Amino acid sequence: MKPGDCTPNEHTIHRRRFLQGMGTAGMASLVTSWAGLFSSPAFAEQMKKQQKRCIMLWLCGAPSQFETWDPKPGRPSSGPFGSIPTKIPGVHFSSLMPKCASIADKLCVVRSMKTTQPEHFLAITLLQQGNPQRAGFTRPTLGSVVGHALGQVDTRLPNFILLDPIPGGNEFQSFKAGNWAGWLGAEYGPVRLGGDYTQLAAGNDGLTPADREEREGLRKFFAKKYENDRKSTAARSQNAAFERVRGLMACADLFDLEKLPVGDRLRYGPGSFGLNTLQARHLVENGCPFVMVANGMSWDNHVFQHEIHQMLVPEMDRIVHQLITDLEERGMLDNTLVVAMGEFGRTPWMNAARGRDHYPNAWSLMMAGGGLKRGVVVGETDEDGVDVVSKPHSEQNLFATIFTALGLDPYAEYDLPGMPTFHRVEDRAPAISEILA
Repeated sequence: MKPGDCTPNEHTIHRRRFLQGMGTAGMASLVTSWAGLFSSPAFAEQMKKQQKRCIMLWLCGAPSQFETWDPKPGRPSSGPFGSIPTKIPGVHFSSLMPKCASIADKLCVVRSMKTTQPEHFLAITLLQQGNPQRAGFTRPTLGSVVGHALGQVDTRLPNFILLDPIPGGNEFQSFKAGNWAGWLGAEYGPVRLGGDYTQLAAGNDGLTPADREEREGLRKFFAKKYENDRKSTAARSQNAAFERVRGLMACADLFDLEKLPVGDRLRYGPGSFGLNTLQARHLVENGCPFVMVANGMSWDNHVFQHEIHQMLVPEMDRIVHQLITDLEERGMLDNTLVVAMGEFGRTPWMNAARGRDHYPNAWSLMMAGGGLKRGVVVGETDEDGVDVVSKPHSEQNLFATIFTALGLDPYAEYDLPGMPTFHRVEDRAPAISEILA
């Protein structure tokens, strides 16, 4: 903010609260004064603008790097679509991605991901948790860790939201049935919306607001007492889930796409992937630190690779372009990290059914915003995309980069009494320095 951009009233509010806090005799008064500061609408709005947040576009089933970020025109591994120049000199994307090519100077592309798991469930687990599994322990997923670290304590809006248009219809299904929050606890798991999960409405129980508040206070008292008396983790999880549902009902309007401008819905829609991405933009704009959007149709193209990618890639191209452009126009891009990825890549060769199979050895993903550098392509694969020949990066390098971009210590140790030592990123794996500002 430049001198003169803020109003005199904002200075008055902040100075008065500060002096009140400094002039009190006891800690209770100090806390009260600072609470007044944080409840100031001007202060709250400024903090919301500065808050780091993340939107993950999860491409279920894993797209082909050859038809997106790392084309190999003229080579046996290439598909029929060719490549086009981008805003980054000398860098080409697939010809199916003209819109992303036009904003490549705002993107970061990592062409040298090299991971270890070729099976969907294990690969999704690896790319959601960011570290190899340790037998007997369940790591929290990225959304749970970010929601725990960046989420607001007293907020109606969940700190981790999964927008999932097809809850039971793709390779992502078996992973979704598991424990997302791990040792952080159920309150840091995602709130899932999409398909039949989207119906949100405040119930009409016939009570007055005052009676409803009294009833809720009584329920919370007995629920907390039971949790504390029994030291019950199950009761803790149930209470946390109930509070999240209450919060959702109280902010149901934020999830009503019909309340968003028609022009926005037309630009992102009509498909559910685009509309859910618009919803994600709206949710982070209103304070949610982590929203994950799972595209509905699977990228797992073991058959008819080119025909299916010819449908899916242009949609992704349009949605990514729209999201990045919107975030920049709204002044949110520097504080909102966008990640578009699947769980691995696709083979450089075609199978007998004209499809590409699973391939974790060398694949690509896209990141943008969040204070990252712009217009950077990291790493290189060989001429046919069979292997990484420059700057290989693992899931740990990726997570170290994401945490650093969000202002979090990637090597922070979890406070887990009686358990082995765990860190957000193990082995002090370095972040991808080329894209960090």
